[in-house]
Amino acid sequence: MKKDFYDFGLIGLGVMGRNFILNVADNNFKALGYDLDDQKVNALIEEGGNPDRVNATGDLTEFTQGLSHPRKIMLLVPAGKIVDQVIEDLLPHLDKGDIIIDGGNSFFTDTDRREEYLQSKGINFFGSGVSGGAKGARRGPSIMPGGNREAYQHVKPIFEAVSAKYKGEPCVAYLGPKSAGNYVKMVHNGIEYAMMQLTSEIYDVLKKGAGLSNEELHEVYSSWNQGRLQSFLVEITAEIFEQKDDLADGYLVDAILDKAKQKGTGKWTSQNAMDLGIPIPTIDVAVSMREISALKSERVKAESIYPKGEIQSRPKEELIAEAESALYFSFIMAYAQGLHQLADASKEYGYDLNLSEIAKIWRAGCIIRAELLADISDAYTALPELDSLILSPVFVDKVNETLAATKGLLSYGMRNGIPLPGVANSLNYFHAYTSGRLPLNLIQAQRDHFGSHTYERLDRDGIFHTEWED
Repeated sequence: MKKDFYDFGLIGLGVMGRNFILNVADNNFKALGYDLDDQKVNALIEEGGNPDRVNATGDLTEFTQGLSHPRKIMLLVPAGKIVDQVIEDLLPHLDKGDIIIDGGNSFFTDTDRREEYLQSKGINFFGSGVSGGAKGARRGPSIMPGGNREAYQHVKPIFEAVSAKYKGEPCVAYLGPKSAGNYVKMVHNGIEYAMMQLTSEIYDVLKKGAGLSNEELHEVYSSWNQGRLQSFLVEITAEIFEQKDDLADGYLVDAILDKAKQKGTGKWTSQNAMDLGIPIPTIDVAVSMREISALKSERVKAESIYPKGEIQSRPKEELIAEAESALYFSFIMAYAQGLHQLADASKEYGYDLNLSEIAKIWRAGCIIRAELLADISDAYTALPELDSLILSPVFVDKVNETLAATKGLLSYGMRNGIPLPGVANSLNYFHAYTSGRLPLNLIQAQRDHFGSHTYERLDRDGIFHTEWED
């Protein structure tokens, strides 16, 4: 294999890796893959069709010697110790100035550690979020790179070529130093958890409250996808409802077990928000609901002890209209919470994130792509230091016009035992954030009463403590 021949290298030829490297080759960059699994190596060579355009090997020396300088090597392997092991295997074969790109969902502190370690050896390291799933990797994902700005210039032409496009604009941008890319992808996934939970709650209330069939649900979500709720998740939800079961009679969605798994990025988002002191309750409860879903046998037992009773039906069109408004309102709250976390993390970790730019690269390719993101980008373009999306003039009317319907839907769900925790947390977050006076004065008094933790006052500066009467 001729040295200095291939423009881009990729390690890990699973579905994501194979699709991504074929995407690179389709955009006129010569690409070379590496995997220890001979079947995956051969599958890429066969699918690529032309070894001069895209090739693969199971020999690491052959792989690294076949790449142009500086080497640009992307890892699409499971997060964790495997990333560290691949880096150690690569190091003896690299030269100073070469670039390693971690395209997996690595925890952001691991990326910081790896970048510092590799920097000491003269190697550039990028944590680069890639969103869009296997299809996105093949057709054009949203890419979120972070690392050394100058080194990114070597990667930029390739990433811009392979990324999704929104009205001709590449859905990729240099986000910031260190782990900025992995951090943004982590919060992206947290928002994704929230939007998936919200979409499923609305499905539940429409099915139980209005008795909508799968055919009707398909029509409802399809129509929503033509309006202000246009988004990838609403689009695929519509498609899911028309999928017939190939193993039994009926529709596939009705045969799927109601236990949702998770890979950890949603949990990381919640944990880090707690560390930063940023409230993201819609994302938090989406993580909790996946954990509750895992308690299937306990839930079935509890349902027999606490029967819900008959659900009061409502006119279909009335409930559908309320559900659409509640979903739109809650989507706004989910984005607002995630972007609030990004803004605070940017200051805490020195990322210098551009929230308008982030919203732009999420407009196509990624799982949370939605028409709403164009408005979000406009909001942060107009006010880059905006404290919260809720405060943007772009969103005030959008929120106000959906409030009454959101309250109505939530009230209906609570009266009839239909769980709507994502919608509830979105609405309660909004009410709390827009309350100039909260009852936390009582909590401060309680803390001082039992633990002498002191408190502050409204009418004068200083720290106070009271000797409370027994």
